[in-house]
Amino acid sequence: MERRSFLKKAGVGLAAGAAAGVASTAAVAAPAVQTGLPEIKWRMTSSFPKSIDTLFGSAELLASRLREITGGKFDIRVFPAGEIVPGLQALDAVQQGTVEMCHSCSYYYVGKDKTFAFGTAVPFGLNARQMDAWVIAGGGQELLDEFYSAYNVYSFLGGNTGVQMGGWYRKQINTLEDVKGLKIRIAGLGGEILSRMGAIPQQIAGSDIYPSLEKGTIDAAEWVAPYDDEKLGFYKVAPHYYSPGWWEPGPAVHFYVNKAEWEKLPKEYQAAFRAAAREAHILMTATYDHKNPQALARLLAQGVKLQNFSNEIMKKAYDVSRELYAEESAKNPAWAKIYTEFEKYRKSQNAWFSVAEAGFDRFMQSVR
Repeated sequence: MERRSFLKKAGVGLAAGAAAGVASTAAVAAPAVQTGLPEIKWRMTSSFPKSIDTLFGSAELLASRLREITGGKFDIRVFPAGEIVPGLQALDAVQQGTVEMCHSCSYYYVGKDKTFAFGTAVPFGLNARQMDAWVIAGGGQELLDEFYSAYNVYSFLGGNTGVQMGGWYRKQINTLEDVKGLKIRIAGLGGEILSRMGAIPQQIAGSDIYPSLEKGTIDAAEWVAPYDDEKLGFYKVAPHYYSPGWWEPGPAVHFYVNKAEWEKLPKEYQAAFRAAAREAHILMTATYDHKNPQALARLLAQGVKLQNFSNEIMKKAYDVSRELYAEESAKNPAWAKIYTEFEKYRKSQNAWFSVAEAGFDRFMQSVR
């Protein structure tokens, strides 16, 4: 009887405590609409068309999560490439204050400074997991922040596609001679490396690639990987699909925010933005890893000819990349500062990945 009486009294106490706890939690977790925080409306211009749903969707997810977290108080409207500015001018729009933020790839802007490549991908650089490790835990964010500061923006990881494919070709590319004179759509430093190998790189926004291939304005084009490539229909006009995309082993996408606009945000909104951006970043890679195998199977069923670049082409591209990086280090202090640390990090990462992960991958390939 004493035990039952104790439990009854304890239950009443616990229930009361729980009710108080719920009330307390509700007060702490109350949406921004109840806390007096300001209503803020931003515009985000994307470098991607809506049809590339996984890339464009990362920006939409960020905006959606921010509305949920803030009770609709922090509202970001997302615009696809071309509606406000062309896709390859997104960063300029943020830098100049035309829009508050954008979703773009840093390496689109290597024409300003080759150092922009580090934010997205350096040929023969880091894969997606290594890129995350470098930016999030290895000091990369601090190095990028210092560089981007000169362009009036802050950067936040906003997705990663994982290692990309080597693109679509109207004819086979087997030797170095085949590379010479090749008109290929490619962004970033990969284009300069191919140029030194005799190709003619073209920087064309995603929405313009298919018609350029169809008309023969270009001979080849790289974009992302099977899922996005299938959606854009490249296989209909260029049947040879090459791997790997050595110029993009783990390309990160970023949210860029105008510095003045970021600094005006309440700290609660800044925290909400960081959390939503990180969720969007993680989801993109997972989604590509889920969708790409299925898309590749469909492409192969359509008669796509899957091929690997020859060792001759790969080795030449690697050697040219080392030459390019040495030249840039000698004349560009911003590049040299990041490259020195980036290269140390790459070597340490590859030493580790070659131990367990590569060994496991080799075995699983042998039994598939």
